[in-house]
Amino acid sequence: MSLRVTGVERTTLHVPFRERSRPWNEILVAEFAVVEIVRVRTDSAELVGYGESLPHYTWARTTDETVARVVGRHPAEVMADDTLGAGLQMALYDVVGKALGVPVHALFGQPVVRRWCPLAWWSTKMPPAVLAEEAKDAMAEGYLAHKLKARPWFDVHEQVAAISAVTPVHYELDLDWNGMLRTPGEAIDVLRELDRQPRVKMYESPVLQSDVAAQRAVRAKVARPVVEHYNAALFPSWMREDAIDGFVSCNAGVSGTIAQGLRAAAFNKDLFLQIVGPGLTTAWTLHLGAVLTHARWPAVTCLNVYADDLLTEPIEVRGGYGRLPEGPGLGVAFDEEALERWRVPDGFTPVPPRRLLSFRLGDGRVRCYAGIKQLFEECRYVGNMPAQSRGACLDVRDDDGSEDFDALYRRAEAAPVWE
Repeated sequence: MSLRVTGVERTTLHVPFRERSRPWNEILVAEFAVVEIVRVRTDSAELVGYGESLPHYTWARTTDETVARVVGRHPAEVMADDTLGAGLQMALYDVVGKALGVPVHALFGQPVVRRWCPLAWWSTKMPPAVLAEEAKDAMAEGYLAHKLKARPWFDVHEQVAAISAVTPVHYELDLDWNGMLRTPGEAIDVLRELDRQPRVKMYESPVLQSDVAAQRAVRAKVARPVVEHYNAALFPSWMREDAIDGFVSCNAGVSGTIAQGLRAAAFNKDLFLQIVGPGLTTAWTLHLGAVLTHARWPAVTCLNVYADDLLTEPIEVRGGYGRLPEGPGLGVAFDEEALERWRVPDGFTPVPPRRLLSFRLGDGRVRCYAGIKQLFEECRYVGNMPAQSRGACLDVRDDDGSEDFDALYRRAEAAPVWE
């Protein structure tokens, strides 16, 4: 079929978060709300491809240069190029699938192994009571898996207990530390206690990613799978040492994701896909998960954080699984009216309000910070805060316009303050 790309349109949206998660998302992942929609137009007027990505959180951005590389070309010639940018690559696959009358997963060169793909609810750093309410929503909307960020400034045992109190025993938790338990000496006691919680499914990045010996030591002592983000440089060492149980596949386009999936399958390692964005992204993830044999753990797209999925009809989630779209292309319809609802200027970056964060260590000490990145750096890189203390919690104080707030905020900006 003769088909040529005649133009590529990019529109930046600021999509609101759901109200309960909004304050917590704004603290660290405010940029997740910025979504770029890519529309690929062709010389067949009725064939338009749609894609989306988060320009502040993606493996590759769509740029003027990558757009120039596809205009005038048949979309099938260029769609496998992971360097084009997430949204543009997605839109090219969508338009080719529509042109051929087949779903996107038929273009990946791999047979379909599942038509319902496991899908997880996602939560950033939150207090136990908020996480419990999130878990209730997750179950009401068909989810039975929940990825949450475990951090030193919340007591992970209290978080797990709060979720466990409102969920059935088959509700699964992926606890992600992003390396903030640091060493086996700090991690193993925490994880072995969590092993006794039936809802805990896996431990994601408990120790530093580059420390293969630490991962092997942890894996030998705990009952749940130890999971790491895929890293091509570390992959040979992980496999030689049998240091981890599986992978998070993220920050890769189609070619890269399929390659990661095939490598995981070659060593019989499970994985889950983590590709963040609203409805189009979730449909895209389901197409990839449908053809990767070892994508057996619940995928993470963060669909649940958005107040608008940007689709005319929602993706069906039931019993912990998302239904694979079977229509041509991505198999879902983008809501064109969303372009006007949420449009913002190109290059838009959200600026969260000033907040003071008080890390209560659980022993009477309180450390005050002028932002979550400052707190993150002191806990992970400076390393002189407890890795996971009992009774820890984080108090958040919004800017009330007072002189007292301003004075303390300015002191904390210069360096964290003991209160």
